[in-house]
Amino acid sequence: MAHHELRNDKTCLNCFHVVENRFCPNCGQENTETRKSFGHLITHFVEDFTHYDNAFWTTIKYLLFRPALLTKEYLSGKRQLFVPPVKLYIFVSFVTFFLLSILPSEFDSISEKESVKKPTTEKKAEADEKVKVSKNAAIITADQDSQQAIDSILNKEKLNERLDLGEYASLAAYDSIQKSKLVEKRNGFVVSWIKKKVIEVRLKAKEKDDFLEQFKNALFRSIPKALFLYMPFFALGLWIFHDKERWYYFDHGIFTLHYFSFLLFTFSIYTLFANLALGLNHPVTNSIDAFLNLGLLVWWFFYFFRSHRRFYGESRFISRLKSLVLFIINMVFISIFLLVLMAISALSV
Repeated sequence: MAHHELRNDKTCLNCFHVVENRFCPNCGQENTETRKSFGHLITHFVEDFTHYDNAFWTTIKYLLFRPALLTKEYLSGKRQLFVPPVKLYIFVSFVTFFLLSILPSEFDSISEKESVKKPTTEKKAEADEKVKVSKNAAIITADQDSQQAIDSILNKEKLNERLDLGEYASLAAYDSIQKSKLVEKRNGFVVSWIKKKVIEVRLKAKEKDDFLEQFKNALFRSIPKALFLYMPFFALGLWIFHDKERWYYFDHGIFTLHYFSFLLFTFSIYTLFANLALGLNHPVTNSIDAFLNLGLLVWWFFYFFRSHRRFYGESRFISRLKSLVLFIINMVFISIFLLVLMAISALSV
């Protein structure tokens, strides 16, 4: 850590204690000049945020290549040698999502290529189709109270099947058709709620030309929150499967913070390589990108098994069995979490 000019006054500005050397023996504040350059502010921010001296690089080295050792060392009391787990996760999370926000994604490239290649006639046909759909929606909505219009729709078996899949012109049309059915054939509360949400999302997608872009942005903004909210459940699973007298929930929480930091950090590294390959667009770099993608997934899987066994110190068979069960359970719940997140993002557009 950089050293800065000491104050001539030996009175600590924080607690007014006499400072004989550089640091106050009472509160620990460094007795340096308070007015500093802009460059120092940037350096100080990085130092404070990551312990930019040896602690940061030691933490990253342990995090990437020494599964569970970082957690064991931290819990053993060696706190000054490493970046604190919460601060590490916040920093890694910030870097990862900052990179994702400034780097172009494969989705953006495909969208741009398709928009360039799309002929003018095709765009005109899409516009005509949107006008046609809008007119049909307006007609059905206007006639929602007309039993004759409902009967004519219900008599068309094909259209009725499509409507039953949620392709209604409006929420009013859905309600009208549901009311026209026998009570025992109407959708229940849960099914109706789901179908109405599907209708809302579909109508928004038709009304907004940039719906996919807005949806992607909403989903992207929600991912950090979702990961942060899921970590306590991940730690809870570890707590359930291990000795309650030997391991506290706090221990599992530190293990979880380090594992999620590892996932985000390695993902950010892969993102840099993936965007490089995307920019070069060469068969060799594309092949390397595909190989790295597969290798990353294998590394995540292997890392969890290795870190679990080293941290909890169980036999190879028991550790692998618990790891496999925990991995499957978490994959199921993460998938559900992501589906809910996608639904919320789509509805919030």
